[in-house]
Amino acid sequence: MKTIQIKAEQFFELLKMKDASMWEIFAQMIDGEVKELIFLDDHDQVLFNYTLPKTLEQLNEDRAQFAKEYSAKLSGLN
Repeated sequence: MKTIQIKAEQFFELLKMKDASMWEIFAQMIDGEVKELIFLDDHDQVLFNYTLPKTLEQLNEDRAQFAKEYSAKLSGLN
């Protein structure tokens, strides 16, 4: 498995500038090899990680699961 380190702040700023979602970027990174994406803060501390799957189908499943969990967390805040 390949490991890719990403500066989180720069990554999300780039998404804003390009008006793209992280899922679009992740889809472009799929090449049949599982990758571990490690998101770092400005001090190189790990914020979170995500294992990028081998296929677009698996990515779409992850995306749906993420949306479901995110929605549940938001509803818990109300």
